This record gives sequence, structure tokens and C-alpha cells, in this order.
Amino acid sequence: MRADIPILLGLMWPRTLRSRIFVILLIGLAFAYGLSFSVLYMERYMSAKAVMLGTLENDVATSIAVLDRLPASERGDLLDWLSRGNYRFELGPGLAGVSDSSSKAREIAGKIEAAAGHRFPIRIERIPGEVNRLQAHLTLSDGTPLTIDVTPRGIMPIAAWLPYVFAVQMLLLILCTWFAVRQAIRPLGELAAAADALDPDKDGQALSEAGPSEVAHAARAFNAMRERIAHYLEERVQILAAISHDLQTPITRMRLRADMAEESPEKDKLVHDLSEIQRLVQDGIAYARSAHGSGEKNARIDLASFIDSIAYDYQDTGKAVTVVGLVEGAAFTRPHALRRILSNFIDNALKFAGAAEISVERGADNAVVISVMDRGPGIPDDMLQAAMQPFFRLEQSRNRETGGTGLGLAIAQQLTAKIGGSLKLYNRSGGGLVAEVTIR
Repeated sequence: MRADIPILLGLMWPRTLRSRIFVILLIGLAFAYGLSFSVLYMERYMSAKAVMLGTLENDVATSIAVLDRLPASERGDLLDWLSRGNYRFELGPGLAGVSDSSSKAREIAGKIEAAAGHRFPIRIERIPGEVNRLQAHLTLSDGTPLTIDVTPRGIMPIAAWLPYVFAVQMLLLILCTWFAVRQAIRPLGELAAAADALDPDKDGQALSEAGPSEVAHAARAFNAMRERIAHYLEERVQILAAISHDLQTPITRMRLRADMAEESPEKDKLVHDLSEIQRLVQDGIAYARSAHGSGEKNARIDLASFIDSIAYDYQDTGKAVTVVGLVEGAAFTRPHALRRILSNFIDNALKFAGAAEISVERGADNAVVISVMDRGPGIPDDMLQAAMQPFFRLEQSRNRETGGTGLGLAIAQQLTAKIGGSLKLYNRSGGGLVAEVTIR
């Protein structure tokens, strides 16, 4: 059973930091508030009790002395005058009761005995009934029995409005705790949201540096980190572009020298290798340009004419590219960038499947969804995201002899980000791959 206690506590303990801080603060403040209230209540209880017992001792001492000295005929006239709210005097043996040895009875008996100066033996009895009632029995000097009927009352009766005040105080305590936790956690939530929205390929908004000094310091550190990441990526792309550009000249010279050499199998192999290197360099330059953007302006295009023109260009060269379904409507985007994206998709489909299909649909929020589909071998589901990384080649799932430089999908992703769209790859039911670009 004891082993289950930590498990139960773990299930009951809140999972969010906001809830945990709220619970800790609320419990701590409520406990402190309750402790302060209890200490104040006890202090007032003890003070009121001391005052009541002290008053009882002094008044009873005086009253017993007065009744003992008065003639028996005059005592009855003073009983009401000597009585108080929590006790009264009666001449006679009183009611039959039971012996009471409680601490309260002993305390009251001690006060009355002290008041009587220990000259009158006192017997305390509890009177059965709904009301807590005690009677002290003693005998005066002339043998007259005297009964002191004591009805102990609450030291601190609770007022009717006190529970409402306590409820309002607890409500204010909860509201103040919630507000304090919200002020403490909100910057953390904004920082997490900014981290989730951080995309090196997009120009996001900087995190606000307003607020307390600690929050402002964290925001400045995050913004500086974001700028460093962007600078690092830009520098990496610039290095790639510079290397690719500088390699073009020696490759061209080598190509010219190879063309001037005598025909031989080695020459054909060299020319083929130089072509591969030149294509790699061109793809590197294209990737660098896509990362920086071409400065192209957005324009309104007719989707049917645009898609048909791409398909006709491939069909004119004998490639199996078809348009599936009815294409209609318009889109506001960068035409040349979109053409390059779709061309990369189509080239991949032709390379690995021999044919490509293009479809256009309207998605949520009137977004344009353009899909390029093939019936090739597809891509393993666990490699779909990695396939869009630069220089990543899926040789195991694609034909080794037709594997490219691994920059086609990376370029498409860069251009998609520049036009404010989104790119998605998924395997087609029945076999094949679907490359989908969404324009909003």
C-alpha cells in the first residue's frame, strides 16, 4: 500500500508549471492565512477566558460575602441583582445533578472556591440537558444552602457575516495567486511560442523585450541567438554559392581540354564526370539563390493556363506529364518561383517513375493545393522529412544510377518558404509519391 502512495501523488500532481506554481502558492498562502487566523483566535480565546474567569472570581467573592452577611430575610431581594449573564444565585439545594470532573468544571470550581476564600466547601455537579449547565453547591455560615447556577457560554461566538468575509478573502487570495502566476508564466509561454515559430527560412518577428528586467534579458538573449542562427545559415549559403561559382571556371577549362583530347573511353568517362560536377555546381548555385530569394514580385496568375503551360513544355519533349482533373481559378504568388518548385517535383517524378500527374484543388481557407504525383517506389515514411534536407540522397529507395545531387527538394522547400507556402511529401496509396505545395 505504501508503494502506491508515490504513484497516486504523481497522478494527482499537476503536469503544467502554471498549475504547480498556482497550487504551491495557494496552499502556502491559505495555510499561512489559516495559521494566522488560528493564532489570533486562540489569543482572543485565552484573553476572553482569562477576563471571564477573573470577573467570575471577583464578582462571586463579593456576592457570597454579601449574601453571607445579610439576614436570611433580605437575601432573596438581592439574588437577581447579584446574578450575571452566565451565572445566577439560588437559595436552596438546587437541582439534582451528576458529578462532573471535567477540566472546565474543575477550573470553575477552583475559581469559586478561591472566591469564597476556602471557607465554604463547594461541590460541582453537571445538570443533564441540552444546555451545558453546571451548579456549584455550598452552605453559608448560618447553614443556608446556596446554589450558583453557571451556564458557560462560548468565549468567542462567531458572527453570521464572518463566513462570508472568509469566503471573500479566499476568493481574493485565489485571484491574486492566479494573477501572480500568470504574470510569472506568460513570458515563459511567449518564449516557448517564439522558439516553436523559429524558422531560419522565414523572417519572423522578434520577441518583445518589454517587461521586468529578467524577462527583458531573456528576450534579448533569444533575439540575439535568433540573429546568430540566421547569420550562420546565411554565411553557410554564401560559402556554398562562392565555392560553386568559383568552380565553374576550372570546370569549363577542364571541359574544353577534354573536348580537345583524342576520342577514347577515358575521354568519355572524363566528360561524364565533368558533367556531373558541373550539374552539382549549378544545383549549389540554385540552392544559394533560392535561399536569398530572387526579388521576384507577387503576381496574379490563372491556374489553368499556368499548369497547362508547364505540362505542355514537358510534353513537347516527349515526357509523360498529364494534368488530372479540372483546373480553374487564380492565385496570387511568384510565378517563376512556383514554376521552379513544380519543375523540381516533375523532374523527380520523371526520373524515378517515368511519368508525372499534376492536380490542383482548393483547400481550407481557400488555399490552392498543387500536387505532383507519380507511381514510383516512393520514400520510406521515416525518411520523408530528411528527404528535404540539402544533399540528402535516398539511394536505397531510389535507383542508384539516377540519384541526383540531393538539392532538388531542398531548393523546392526554400522557394516554397519564400512564396509564403508550405510543402508536404507523403506516399501515395497504391504506390508512388505525392509532392504537395500549398499557396495561401
